[in-house]
Amino acid sequence: MARDPAAPFLGIISGTSADAIDVALVRFDPAPRLVAAHAFPFDPALRARVLALSQAATEARAPLDEIAALDVALGQAFAAAALALLERAGVPPGEVAAIGSHGQTLRHRPSGPQPFTWQLGDPHVIAERCGIATVADFRRRDVAAGGQGAPLMPAFHAAAFSAVGEARAVLNLGGIANLTLMRDDAPVVGFDTGPANALLDAWSLRERGAARDEGGEWARGGRVDTGLLARLMADPYFRLPPPKSTGRDAFHLDWVRAALAALGPLSAQDVQATLAELSAATIADALRGAMPGAARVIACGGGVHNEFLMQRLAARLGPVRLESSAAHGVDPDFVEAMGFAWLARETLAGRPGNLPSVTGAAGPRILGAIHPA
Repeated sequence: MARDPAAPFLGIISGTSADAIDVALVRFDPAPRLVAAHAFPFDPALRARVLALSQAATEARAPLDEIAALDVALGQAFAAAALALLERAGVPPGEVAAIGSHGQTLRHRPSGPQPFTWQLGDPHVIAERCGIATVADFRRRDVAAGGQGAPLMPAFHAAAFSAVGEARAVLNLGGIANLTLMRDDAPVVGFDTGPANALLDAWSLRERGAARDEGGEWARGGRVDTGLLARLMADPYFRLPPPKSTGRDAFHLDWVRAALAALGPLSAQDVQATLAELSAATIADALRGAMPGAARVIACGGGVHNEFLMQRLAARLGPVRLESSAAHGVDPDFVEAMGFAWLARETLAGRPGNLPSVTGAAGPRILGAIHPA
């Protein structure tokens, strides 16, 4: 394991959308500085396997052998992406302090008598193939301590984006949207608001065979159906107070189809427009409810590139300023990957990576397990 305090860290994240493996090489001197980054598209067959397991209805069951094999296959894909980025950057693996790998969420059920969260992407495979110490399994310690296990980015958001004298929110527009709320007079708060891109991508794939709605142009041409929007927004999750977290196992196409079944025929494009409005409305409502005095929202994640979604968000947010993290010198596509590099650094330093004010855990905890090179 590298001991050089100036050695870079690698962060790997495969988000709820499962469209790419984001890898970021980060130096901390002491502020996080992105050295190199790239989004490696998922192999289509591997992505189909991920979606088959994670996008199904909550009662669906998956073969145990397929889960175990997918765990290894994802570990192999993450390792290949990490090595490819290092080759692009001209950095030998031996110079990297550690890899922080979030993994691909299969199930996230942080409530109930036996709460759990489960991410695939075998870290043993990553450490073995890369020859780099790998920190993984970040969520489960927080869940064991009574927390939601997510979102985990607020501690990094606070380190990278907070500003004295201004109430700010960081909005991650991944498959699921989450907010980090920062102000001078209160602890940092963060929670998942509900779907961002997951339903938009899934509906586009189902109806058009396109993995995403580029720029939101398909949604832009549709009409919001107020009946469908009301049914979707009636889901109890949106009314739960923080701390709370969710995932694709709660917001999936069967959930949308159940709402559609009670309505008359709708065009696929109108459904897409309604799903975009659902994301914008639930995010804006969540921000108003949790921090009505917010002055600025700093957006990151793949949803930043959905111009229609960003326009609908801006309209819903009203006078609150909405801008990309690029305005603060941080590439919006790699904020999460940078965050997992940061979490790996915190783990190796013996520092907690969670915020109990965000997750509801019993206290600060050192997150993740270290798999030596």
